[in-house]
Amino acid sequence: MRRSVLAFFAIFFLLFSFSARSTYAIEDPRTLPNNKIGIHVLDTSEVFEAAKLINSSGGDWGYITIPIRVNDKDFGKWQTFMDACKKFHLIPLLRLSTAPDITNSNVWRKPSPTDIIGLAYFLDSLHWPVKNRYLIVFNEVNRGNEWGGSVNPTEYAQLLSFTVTVFKSRTPNYFIISSGMDNAAPQQIPAYMNEYTYMRQMNDAVPGIFNQVDGFASHSYPNPGFAQPPDATSKTGIGSFKYEENLIQELTNKVLPVFITETGWDNTVVSDETEANYYQTALQTVWNDPNIIAITPFLLQATGGAFERFSFMGEKGTLTKQYQILQQLPKNQGAPTLDNKVLAAETTRDSQTPIPTQILVKSIEKSQPFSLSKWFHNIVQWFL
Repeated sequence: MRRSVLAFFAIFFLLFSFSARSTYAIEDPRTLPNNKIGIHVLDTSEVFEAAKLINSSGGDWGYITIPIRVNDKDFGKWQTFMDACKKFHLIPLLRLSTAPDITNSNVWRKPSPTDIIGLAYFLDSLHWPVKNRYLIVFNEVNRGNEWGGSVNPTEYAQLLSFTVTVFKSRTPNYFIISSGMDNAAPQQIPAYMNEYTYMRQMNDAVPGIFNQVDGFASHSYPNPGFAQPPDATSKTGIGSFKYEENLIQELTNKVLPVFITETGWDNTVVSDETEANYYQTALQTVWNDPNIIAITPFLLQATGGAFERFSFMGEKGTLTKQYQILQQLPKNQGAPTLDNKVLAAETTRDSQTPIPTQILVKSIEKSQPFSLSKWFHNIVQWFL
């Protein structure tokens, strides 16, 4: 019964909903001139301030990481952000996010296939500044509080695979990046899982899952305590991306591009002068790796709260020493391929190719840990 319902829904969905544009696939950013310097922000209004930092000292087309909640489908807000990225030459890295659980604000709600489908439609309505549409599929999923209260690498691997299918079926220009992990998480299930154990269990659940993605995010923080000096050898330090890269290569025989989308030192423990020196050393040594596409430290600006200890900008826009060092650092002129096919894409919407039914059904059936009956009810309700 369940299989027939899924098959019916897949056909219904194909006929009335999903289709893929006839466009060229993503390009490998390692083959293009690239400015790897970037910054992590929390608000779309911070584009101009971000550009002043990451495109300074000869740089152009740096990166900006920003979370987008699955229920934040404000077209005006996000199209304004995309237009600003194009104007100020920033490459957006959108990190998918849910929202705090309504019963426990300390836990982020577990995402569902419904979330992915709805967001795919919304993001496809936007005009992006560059050809590659970079998407990071959720955040530190080896922490239970980032996944509904308990870690589950099987569920995440299945949802990641589903996300690849859904977004690539809209356009192959989506560049799918797997979640950054907490590189200091202990093995304390269900609250935490060591990131390397988690990645292996992802591959056990969906063999070859890292072959499906285009890159991986790394949160190469200087742990323990966000306070360690630059070190290439520690599995929990700023060189943890290398251990993650090696494990993925072991599992797939594939070297994926690296996106260090979070990193940074705690300025309540490390002095401004030391922190600035650490950044300069890290960028010249450990992070001077040709496989790293972007380094977007966390965080451009935070006033109050736990994030303030990582902020590059102080109160009333004052600039920290680490900001000044990063601003003065010589940078490359990136040259990504721009998205110049907006008008062409609009005229070809009618000549589109649907997702093969068997692929969609298979992807849906992989999502067994989710409540399929509830999902079916929700997606039909959403569609109507």
